[in-house]
Amino acid sequence: MNVEVMGSWAGLVWNALDGVESMNFKQLKKVTKLKEKELYAAFGWLGREGKLNFAEAEGELVLSLNK
Repeated sequence: MNVEVMGSWAGLVWNALDGVESMNFKQLKKVTKLKEKELYAAFGWLGREGKLNFAEAEGELVLSLNK
């Protein structure tokens, strides 16, 4: 796994969340077609840049963009 690949995963997550209020983990996994470890790498990338909000609703991880 290299930085360019992780950046492309982050882009997939960003595009999936852009224009929607939020998505839970399962929805993001289905929309992006990324594996769990790839999603977590993308979350780390976007989180480090301050572009991702994490919340929990009904026991599930819910994500949204911090615009």
